[in-house]
Amino acid sequence: MNEAIHSLSAAVTAFFSFKAYVILPAFMLILAFAARMRPKEALLATIRIGAGFAGVFVVFGFFVAQIGPAIESVIKTRGLNYPVIDIGWPPLAAITWSSALTPPVILLILALNIVMVLTRLTKTLYVDLWNYWHFALIGVLLQSVTDNVAIALAATTLIAVYTIKVTEWSAPYVKRETGLDGIAISPISVSGFLPYSVLMNALFDKIPGLRKLSWDPSRTEKESNGPKLLREPMVIGVLVGLFLSLLAGYDAKRTLETSINIAAVMFLLPKCGELIGEGMGAVSLAFKTLVERKFPKMSGLSIAMDTGILMTNPSVIATGLILIPVSLLIAFVIPGNKVIPLGDLPNLISVISLTVLIMGGNVVRATLAGIPIVATFLLVSTKMANLFTAEAIKAGMEGITPDRPITAFTDGGNQIRYWFFWLFQGNVIALAIIPIVGAALFFSWRKYRAMLLK
Repeated sequence: MNEAIHSLSAAVTAFFSFKAYVILPAFMLILAFAARMRPKEALLATIRIGAGFAGVFVVFGFFVAQIGPAIESVIKTRGLNYPVIDIGWPPLAAITWSSALTPPVILLILALNIVMVLTRLTKTLYVDLWNYWHFALIGVLLQSVTDNVAIALAATTLIAVYTIKVTEWSAPYVKRETGLDGIAISPISVSGFLPYSVLMNALFDKIPGLRKLSWDPSRTEKESNGPKLLREPMVIGVLVGLFLSLLAGYDAKRTLETSINIAAVMFLLPKCGELIGEGMGAVSLAFKTLVERKFPKMSGLSIAMDTGILMTNPSVIATGLILIPVSLLIAFVIPGNKVIPLGDLPNLISVISLTVLIMGGNVVRATLAGIPIVATFLLVSTKMANLFTAEAIKAGMEGITPDRPITAFTDGGNQIRYWFFWLFQGNVIALAIIPIVGAALFFSWRKYRAMLLK
């Protein structure tokens, strides 16, 4: 029996050792064949999905190569001392996949999602397999500090239920802003902010003056009130490049090169998103059609997808770009912060994407809503740095030492996961927040129901 469990665990671990842009297309190809798509159409759709996601990874890697040296130059030029290093989300994923807890957790969440769909507790099929590590991470962290597998599994299960539900509620916003039907947005680092974003949007509606402020580069000239030139994300890219170069003390040559390179990133991301959208749209439509024909009572089914599909939206890209220099400014002034965002900084475009959709593409609102998110990212990622460092050393990651702690600005600073981390340790403040979270979820559910009726 133990040998069978070990073999199954090894097989799951081997499967998830592939890159996300290999895992997802493989799973979507299975889904496409299950939906009885023609082999040619199924292959083309999944190749588009894989190529689009690979393109997103390549473009973000290039983006990091552009802004990384600029931020390091800012730190050096201005004599800043921030002892915690933001090396991005990959080490957190590596910590998670190296744990013996992760393979059974993945199977547990897969089974949980299927049961929830069959019992109509959700209308979302969570096929974003690569991002299942977000579920497992909370379990790995809690097992480390409590040495209690039961607590770790309970936290993992509850955070999965939370994520699946808020992901389900994202589908109407995706349809309204992108026209894509049957697509929901994951993972918890994005969809987890849905209740907060819905509440903030409702609050903005109540504030005189602010409720009329709007800039949406994704709209046509007649629909948008913002500056015409700033409707083009490439222009925002140039401006962000100029700002970072100015802070870094670059000369004219390097300033122009950095600015144009970031503009190129903003041009290429939507092209990658278009590929993902074409492939996902074809597969999701075929799957929805089949399921709704076979099971009429399961209408409205959606498929959970990573944010790559939203990279075609100019408002998403513009908001993420604006928040990059804003994050640096906040990092310089917020008390208690010990990290300068670097490795995870480009991830802001992804993290804020669903919030932008909920705000109706209004960059002004989304940016304002993003400021508290960024500030708490910094504080939480600072607080969790020592634990992440210890886990990285335990996982055998090279070059990590206790005297130079590491973290991840967005994924390491995720507020929902941080709340769960303390909640399952019986923290009084975390327990006291339960009614607030419950009220926010209820309000979000009512908004979701209202949107379905439109």
